[in-house]
Amino acid sequence: MAMRLNRMTSTRRVQRRDVILFILMLAPNMLFLSTFVYWPLIFQAYLSLTAWDLLAPEKLFVGLDNYTFLFSDPAFHRVLRATLSFVAGGLAGTLILGLLLALLLDLKLRGRQFVRSIVFAPTIVSGAAVGLVWIYIFDPRFGLLRLLLDLIGLPSPNWLLDSAWAMPAVIIVYVWKNVGYSTVIFLAGLQSIPRDLYEAASIDGATTWQQFWRITLPLLSPISFFLVVTSILSLFQSFDIIFVMTRGGPVDATNVLIFELYQQGFIAFNAGIAAAIGMILFVIMLLVTIAQFVYAERRVHYQ
Repeated sequence: MAMRLNRMTSTRRVQRRDVILFILMLAPNMLFLSTFVYWPLIFQAYLSLTAWDLLAPEKLFVGLDNYTFLFSDPAFHRVLRATLSFVAGGLAGTLILGLLLALLLDLKLRGRQFVRSIVFAPTIVSGAAVGLVWIYIFDPRFGLLRLLLDLIGLPSPNWLLDSAWAMPAVIIVYVWKNVGYSTVIFLAGLQSIPRDLYEAASIDGATTWQQFWRITLPLLSPISFFLVVTSILSLFQSFDIIFVMTRGGPVDATNVLIFELYQQGFIAFNAGIAAAIGMILFVIMLLVTIAQFVYAERRVHYQ
């Protein structure tokens, strides 16, 4: 009986020691997350329920008035539509063009290593620098794009000052900067697909298109799923290119949620409205991520 009690006491000591060690190892990470993630999110949620100009010593509690104002404001509806257009265009461009480039660079062509470096290079350049370069490329009088359009007899639109062309211009720049990342990830996925599957399919008489549709796409689905999630989150938070190139204009044509948050918070000093926009953006990103994991992941093939 005494031996059993001693054994139980020893087991409890070991368990208590493991729990203490676990807490000690977890504490620094939890402190970091609490300080830089959870507390700012909680404070932003509180701030979205107040009216504050960043200068007044007290914040006036207004409840859900900021949200009511935003969802009843036609200008905010235009911001939501612009955000949807930017995310949809940027996502389609980076994924489709990235996959096509990856398929091309997967072929045994001379100089493909050099081309891979060129394709990936814009990814490591800051968005502000990329935006400045493309402002000159889009210039309708002296820009490089005007010269290329002249060769085929087309006039160059006023890309950044025409509300019909400003959003396509911003999407083009975003895709140009980020397509290299998608290409590299897709290329890694292509090179991990066993070549025996293609050889067996060729023996069975499958065409190139059938091999792509039945082998390549299903086996790339984990890569595609990862890129869809990360690209959507990146697009919702893309600020630098729009700030440098259009500042949300012309006439709010490129005014997306993240830029509207900046304008309300640091230009108009409406901290409550800005915090409400931030919470709306957070909820949208959270719902999109959950929807992707719940529905899209069911179609992902991990084997």
